[in-house]
Amino acid sequence: MTATVPHRHSHHRETRGPEDNGALWAMRLERCRKRAETPISLVVEGKLTRVVGLTLEAVGCQAAIGSRCLVSGPNGSVEAEVVGFAGEKLFLMPTGDIRGIAPNARVIPTGRVCEAAVGEALLGRVLDGAGCPLDSAGPLHTELRVPLTGRFINPLTRRPIREPLDVGVRAINALLSVGRGQRMGLFAGSGVGKSVLLGMMTRYTNADVIVVGLIGERGREVKEFIENILGPEGMKRAVVVASPADNPPLMRIQGAALATSIAEYFRDRGLHVLLLMDSLTRYAQAQREIALAIGEPPATKGYPPSVFAKLPQLVERAGNGDVGGGSITAFYTVLTEGDDHNDPIADAARAILDGHVVLSRSLAEAGHYPAIDIEASISRAMNEITTSEHQQAGRRFKQLHSTYQQSRDLISVGAYTAGSDARVDEAIAMQPRLMDFLQQDQHQPVTLNDSLHDLRGLIETSRRELLVRSEA
Repeated sequence: MTATVPHRHSHHRETRGPEDNGALWAMRLERCRKRAETPISLVVEGKLTRVVGLTLEAVGCQAAIGSRCLVSGPNGSVEAEVVGFAGEKLFLMPTGDIRGIAPNARVIPTGRVCEAAVGEALLGRVLDGAGCPLDSAGPLHTELRVPLTGRFINPLTRRPIREPLDVGVRAINALLSVGRGQRMGLFAGSGVGKSVLLGMMTRYTNADVIVVGLIGERGREVKEFIENILGPEGMKRAVVVASPADNPPLMRIQGAALATSIAEYFRDRGLHVLLLMDSLTRYAQAQREIALAIGEPPATKGYPPSVFAKLPQLVERAGNGDVGGGSITAFYTVLTEGDDHNDPIADAARAILDGHVVLSRSLAEAGHYPAIDIEASISRAMNEITTSEHQQAGRRFKQLHSTYQQSRDLISVGAYTAGSDARVDEAIAMQPRLMDFLQQDQHQPVTLNDSLHDLRGLIETSRRELLVRSEA
């Protein structure tokens, strides 16, 4: 190795030999080669060309369905999700207010898809559809993020429904028994008491975590549900996702997916989760708004086909899992507009859920609470989670109730003559006790064991009275 004599006014500098220079050049070439193998990704921006309602049209850029773009103009910016494309056009749906967005605004693909922040820190918090806190408890401290689409579960690996769940409502516990991991629908028109019944099950159901999705409902109901129904004790084990009716349709859909993703996280950790979603109808209506806005033709009473594809994708994510031993027992409210139980969404929900509880307006107007129509309601998992004695008692109750309802018009006008039909005579004698059994104060829970005890006592009373009449 050779060295130069330092100049009097310069710093000492060592000259590299040929071997060192060769290694240096080899290292530089290797660095350049790696840089060439991973070219710099270029983001091609587009521009906003059209806004129709809440649908944004952009040209000049490409992005995948479900990915996000930033629409930026001189007076503001908003994030939007790609919901469709046609030729060179991208159709986007904003996640927020589009006021301030001007023509030819920049449309910048971000390459991101929507994800949910999950973790223990969510307990006791209230979030919006984007997963941002609505309460004043500070920022969320979560590290894990999962996609809102959830993960696929092989149906053959799901654990069957075998364990009954106590929901604290006597009529449901005894006659419409629910199992852990079951998905039930709560069908009712407006103002019949479905929210109050949902609140009862929230307070009294035995669950480790409660996830509440308030989707597309009135904004004032959010605070009322938290303060009056959940309360401070209930909020300690609950997560509330609120996306009221004034949110864009994309945020309402995202709110339902977020609530389900949070429930999935706790289920996969081995916990028993109660998922309450109010309502499935508003979720379907939000999807209808998006589908019609991008040009999908309406099919069934104004609902495009994509609505009926989205519903099972959301509902099938609940239930028992394949790992961890946890479960998601889900209750979805279904708003039957005009008390029409043949509404397309109600029909679709009945087909994909594991049972339904129907609330009757006539019972509610008569002061009968909860206004559960036992004849129209069913639990498809009841035979798998109850004993034969329980099932026989439930069938006997329904026979008595149905017999009275079939002869109700004759009885009310005095056209029925006692002694004409022994079955009707028995139903008339038992009717006051049947109605008392079905009613319950919303602040007084009835456990599963007490519900079965009351049902057995009622049926035993019916047998004794029948025996007395036969002897007489």
